[in-house]
Amino acid sequence: PGGARADLSGADLSRADLRKRILTNAILTGCRLREADLREAKLGSADLSRADLRKADLRNSDLTETRLQGADLTEADLSGTELFRGDLSDAILRQANLRGADFSGSDLALASFREIDLTGVKLDRAALKDAVVRDVRTPQAK
Repeated sequence: PGGARADLSGADLSRADLRKRILTNAILTGCRLREADLREAKLGSADLSRADLRKADLRNSDLTETRLQGADLTEADLSGTELFRGDLSDAILRQANLRGADFSGSDLALASFREIDLTGVKLDRAALKDAVVRDVRTPQAK
């Protein structure tokens, strides 16, 4: 409370080891985090708009209320990640691992979901207006 937010806008953090780091409220706009290890990181309310997160490992991370507008999450591992009430509008999630991720209440308008498996993904109250959904596997109806 009252402290400055970490501003790493535009920084190149590709392949960085940021496991379990606390980056709550950080400004990471346009950051390059390609292949970064962000497992179990705390990124709640961070701004990752237009960030390059291709092949990043975000397993079991907390991205609650995080802004990921226009972010590229191609082939990223988001399994078990909390994205509750996040803003992923216009984000690219091509071939991303979303198993068990929670997108409840998130804005996914214009997001691109291609070649992904939605098994175990929570989308309760998520806004999917004009989202692109192609080559997606869903759980088999029983």
